[in-house]
Amino acid sequence: MAKEVTMPQLGESVTEGTISKWLKAEGDTVKKYEAIAEVTTDKVNAEIPSSYTGTITKIVAEEDTTIPVGEVICYMETEEAEEIQTETKEETIKHTQKEEQSDADQSMKTRYSPVVLRLATEHQIDLTKVTGTGKHGRITRKDVEKVIAEKENVHTPVNEDQKIAVPASIHEQGEKIPLSPVRKQIAHHTTKSYQEIPHAWMMTEADVTNLVRYREKIKEEFRQKEGYPITVFAFFVSIVVDALRQFPELNAVWGKDHLIQKNDIHLSIAVSPKDELYAPVLRHADEKSVRGIAKGIYQLAEKAKRSEITQEDLAGGTFTVNNTGAFGSIQSAPIINYPQAAIVSFEKIVKRPMVMEGDMIAIRHMVNICLSLDHRILDGRICGQFLQYIKERLEQFQPNEISIL
Repeated sequence: MAKEVTMPQLGESVTEGTISKWLKAEGDTVKKYEAIAEVTTDKVNAEIPSSYTGTITKIVAEEDTTIPVGEVICYMETEEAEEIQTETKEETIKHTQKEEQSDADQSMKTRYSPVVLRLATEHQIDLTKVTGTGKHGRITRKDVEKVIAEKENVHTPVNEDQKIAVPASIHEQGEKIPLSPVRKQIAHHTTKSYQEIPHAWMMTEADVTNLVRYREKIKEEFRQKEGYPITVFAFFVSIVVDALRQFPELNAVWGKDHLIQKNDIHLSIAVSPKDELYAPVLRHADEKSVRGIAKGIYQLAEKAKRSEITQEDLAGGTFTVNNTGAFGSIQSAPIINYPQAAIVSFEKIVKRPMVMEGDMIAIRHMVNICLSLDHRILDGRICGQFLQYIKERLEQFQPNEISIL
């Protein structure tokens, strides 16, 4: 019996995936749950398992093609059907499949992936006039990008004073560097977030001198005892958790005609090993001490370094905390991790002269705290209070006020 294999749901809010590599070819026999293709989404790289035991008869989605969740990627003939087929029936099926394939070849030419439609719309390209190089003549993203490049170079601007032709695209003189699947998905996800979410931005600064000195005092003893570091960022995250308890409006997602305010606090922690970017989730952060948060962050970071981040690690985040200060940044406007309501970034801690009480000037450790918010869900009033709460907690930090154990 012919079976359809479709693009699976690969994570919360994931609506499509890109076939990065087929692990099996037409005619290959596979077992149920055996990996048949590698797929990349804006959240995770994964393998698609076979839903059946049988033979791949037709691959519909070719490599580097973006396919919506639920759309057919290939057809399989299952073993159940093979056991009852006679040679005559097999010939009949082959003949029928050949006719169906002819019809499918024609229909595939006009089935466009979301990325193809988006590029065509943005650059006003008539897809009926584009020659597809994909399987069965399907138009791929590369086909559309080729047309875009040709359009950019059709008209060569001329310097009217000197009548000297100027290259249409100066950047074409540089080296073209192919995009990795992860970078492509980051581009897609951030573009979707920025286009759909009306971003607003706020920032405050906080004096974290007391916290920095305390962490410096305990860090060596802590590492020796626990086997992992205690970072200032772990304290930041702990205070963010407390702030989300006080202002649960930020622990929410947009639901089109309603808001969904989450009961649990699952923090997406942005990590970037090598040239990749992940936001694995620290689950039930509101149930953890500073020590537990430090351990969780360390484990997620190590897992990312080993390229062991899974789909489950990335799903279910309710709010994102970013540590851009680790890269030397002192101010940023982060893009919201769709479909969450906000993202907060802690920038680099720098020493600056500050005016203290009594008009005294002292050198203090200062940090900028940047917040991007979804203006459909939040406004400046509630977010200003959220940042002010974090600022006050940091500046009034006392070791006995936060549980390390």
